[in-house]
Amino acid sequence: MPVKLGPLRIPWLKSKDDDDPYWQFFLSELPGDRRNSTIDMIRRAPEGAINPVKAELHSPEITAGHIKEFANYLLAISCGIVDLSKQPEEIAQGYRYGILCVVPSEVDTKTYEGVGGQAGVQRSLYVTFIIAAYIRELGIRATAKPEPAAERLAALAGLGTLNEAGRLVVPKYGTRVHVSDLIRTDIPLAADG
Repeated sequence: MPVKLGPLRIPWLKSKDDDDPYWQFFLSELPGDRRNSTIDMIRRAPEGAINPVKAELHSPEITAGHIKEFANYLLAISCGIVDLSKQPEEIAQGYRYGILCVVPSEVDTKTYEGVGGQAGVQRSLYVTFIIAAYIRELGIRATAKPEPAAERLAALAGLGTLNEAGRLVVPKYGTRVHVSDLIRTDIPLAADG
């Protein structure tokens, strides 16, 4: 909620044409040392082992509901599941299902590659890292990797629609979202869409 202090309002809204060099640097400039990028740190983190004791699961519909509720708990806007057996092998990579999450992002992460511009990517990596780790703890293989066709798969899973530029559009947020890395897994799930 903005606070009024005479003619000033805090926080004041930033316009797209803002000429503040610090703000533009925060949004647009890549880190001078890639080790300062949280995204690279999370992507380089080793995945945990698959638990040798496989958990007993509910039906695929209930398990899918649990995964989606877990993603919402981790602050994803929405979560969808695609059947990778109906996708080309370069997308499926030997896995049966794919899980995609959508998180809010104030700016387009493809345009603004600075530390601030990548906040949506960082949020989505947090969500996918934890969901994939949870599935491995259930005794089922799961891995989260970037997927160029993620927005198309998210639309296929019913998370939104694609606009003419190929960007995912979701209710309430429009295109101000980021689609997570694709979690490939063999956990029995009910696919959306």
